[in-house]
Amino acid sequence: MSFRTVVVEKRSKLDLRMGYLVIRKDSETLRIFLDEINTLIVENPACCLTGSLLVELTKRKVKVVFCDEKHSPCAELMSCYGHGECSGKLQEQIQWDKEYCQFLWTRIIAEKIYNQALFLSQKGKSKEAALLHSYIPDIQPGDTSNREGHAAKVYFNAIFGNGFKRGNGMAVDSALNYGYSLILSAFNREIVACGFSTQLGIAHHNTFNQFNLSCDLMEPFRVLVDRWVDSCQFCEFGSAEKHKVLEIFNQPFVIDNKNYRLDDCIMLYVRSIFKAIMTKDLSVIKFYKIK
Repeated sequence: MSFRTVVVEKRSKLDLRMGYLVIRKDSETLRIFLDEINTLIVENPACCLTGSLLVELTKRKVKVVFCDEKHSPCAELMSCYGHGECSGKLQEQIQWDKEYCQFLWTRIIAEKIYNQALFLSQKGKSKEAALLHSYIPDIQPGDTSNREGHAAKVYFNAIFGNGFKRGNGMAVDSALNYGYSLILSAFNREIVACGFSTQLGIAHHNTFNQFNLSCDLMEPFRVLVDRWVDSCQFCEFGSAEKHKVLEIFNQPFVIDNKNYRLDDCIMLYVRSIFKAIMTKDLSVIKFYKIK
């Protein structure tokens, strides 16, 4: 099973040789067996990758993330056809029961708010945690009353302070964005591997967002990034801090009463979501728990 996250920071040439990723930088050459690689992050935009390597990474469903000149994720490699029955899966997705999907979205948001409340409680924010718990029974199908938005305001102010605002460009906000983007990439890969389109969402329907479904399904997992960033107490966000965020993927989590790495938790969760849609049974959804 693949387990390595490979980060390429310096200007390098990446090539394929006999089942190995070959990284050449200056006079140094590094070889990594492809079967060991779970994620490849090309942090330096000056890197050069061969077409044969990209094709092989796609075949092996390795998650490949490309970064911009600020070393922030800006793109990823995705297979056009991640499943043998992708045409049939797309037809199936288009015909998903929209009313049932509203109830599914309600369940996903309830789990997200529950995880936020649990984190607040563990941080000693009992008043705010109780407020978030009170929102859960009030969630309407499709969250028409926007309990998610109300919970987010209380939650972020309690964790990062009343002066914190998403999108302020500070170290904490940059760390959150970086962590969210990596988790989004993991969801994109798994959804495509199951034969579905990331573009057709349940609650997210932004015309300019090609990852609407991924944004839907990842919501309960955002709290994992929040926890990690809060524990790291970043004052700046550079290369070392990015590597620290990557450690989330090596932490153990519990799902289906067993310990798994984050990528495996996402796989089991996403597949259970599709099973829930197919069977119209919300009880089959497998949510993670903090170990």
